[in-house]
Amino acid sequence: MLIVLPPSETKAPGGSEGPMSLSFPALDPVRSSLLDDLSALTVPEMMKALKLPASKSAEATENRTLRTAPVMPALVRYTGVLYDALDPATLPAEARSRLIIASALFGLVRADDMIPRYRLSGGSKLPAADGTLPTMKARWGASISEVLSELGFIVDMRSGAYLALGPVPGAVTVHVETEVDGQRKVVSHFNKHYKGELARVLALGPDVSSAAEVAEVARAAGLTVEVDGAQVTLVVG
Repeated sequence: MLIVLPPSETKAPGGSEGPMSLSFPALDPVRSSLLDDLSALTVPEMMKALKLPASKSAEATENRTLRTAPVMPALVRYTGVLYDALDPATLPAEARSRLIIASALFGLVRADDMIPRYRLSGGSKLPAADGTLPTMKARWGASISEVLSELGFIVDMRSGAYLALGPVPGAVTVHVETEVDGQRKVVSHFNKHYKGELARVLALGPDVSSAAEVAEVARAAGLTVEVDGAQVTLVVG
């Protein structure tokens, strides 16, 4: 079993000197082209392309030198609500080995891959060397799906643009719905928090190979779960 997590927009700064270290070499051609295209932009061009506010000019500047930037493990680099709930610092190596993180820039990374801080989202359109403005989905094509399809049983916690970058037929998908006044809706904070909680208990728990078994682990952790085919829904509120 492998758990595919979404990335986070917020990323820890700093790190140590050293080259990037990335799993899944089949993704290297797209990674390289993206790094090239980012480094070719001026800071104003970068901010316009990525729709960054003036307060993020430092991140735009960092994007131009990612190949030589400080690096740290991906599971430490990504921050925010989901990763707070996951509590990476307390996960043993075996649990970390079950985690994969989606990335607009790198496609997929493992928990201990060494990556720089970067700014690029799944919904970005980045000017290419040929003058076109392709979407991230167009850039990645089928490559992410092809890599994931070879990895066995997948619990997919990605959503939105990141799921579109590399859907995996047969994967178990995870949704979080919050009950408010008798109705259900998706609340961003709770969606991230409970996906982080579920990812943690799955990473630390027994190996599973079906949506029903994912639900069993979740229920044992005190979560309310519904299963509909390959979709697992956590109900909170």
